[in-house]
Amino acid sequence: MLNETSARQLWETLEKKYLMKSIESRLQLKRRLYRFQMKKGLSADEHMNNYTKLFTDLVNVDVKIDEEDKAMILLNSLSDEEYETFTLTLINDRQTLNYNEVSAALVNYELRRQDSLSSHGSTSTEALAVRDKGSNRKGKGDCERSKSRSSFRDLKKNQCTFCEGLGHWKVDCSKAKGNKKESKTEANHARVVNTHASTS
Repeated sequence: MLNETSARQLWETLEKKYLMKSIESRLQLKRRLYRFQMKKGLSADEHMNNYTKLFTDLVNVDVKIDEEDKAMILLNSLSDEEYETFTLTLINDRQTLNYNEVSAALVNYELRRQDSLSSHGSTSTEALAVRDKGSNRKGKGDCERSKSRSSFRDLKKNQCTFCEGLGHWKVDCSKAKGNKKESKTEANHARVVNTHASTS
C-alpha cells in the first residue's frame, strides 16, 4: 500500500483486500453455522448465547438467513439424547417455524427439565433414606422370626407351645384356655368399671 501513489489506487487496493477478507470470514461463519452443535455439559442458555453471537457475526458480513431456517438450525444443533422429544413435539403438525417461538419454547422446556431433575434428586434421596430404615426394620424382624423358628424346632412333636407340656398342643392346652378366660374376664370387668364411671 505504501507503493500506491494516488488515492484512487489506494482505495481500490484496500477494497480488494477487505472484500477478500469479508468473503473468507463470511464463508467461515457459514461453515460454523451449518456445523453448529450443542457441546456436552453446556446449558441451553449458554448454547443459545453462542448461537445468537454467531448470527450477529453473520449479520455483520451481510448474510441473511430466514426465520424458519434459523429455527431449524437451532433445533438440529440440540443433543438428540436430551432434546429429541422436545424437537419432534415442536415440529409435528406445524406449517412454519419461527425462531422466537422456538427459542422461547426451548427456554421454558429447559426450566421445566431443571425443576424436574432437582425435585427428582431430592425424592430419590428421601426414598433411599426410607429404604434404609425399612431394611433395618426388616433385618430386626428376620432375626425375631429366626429366633421363634428355632424355638419351635426345639419343641418335640407333641409338645405345647404355650406351657411346653408334652402330649398336647396349644389349641388343647387347659392353661392357655384358662389364660384366655382370665383376660376376657378382666376386659369385661374394665368395661363395667368404665360404664359406671361414665354414668356417675
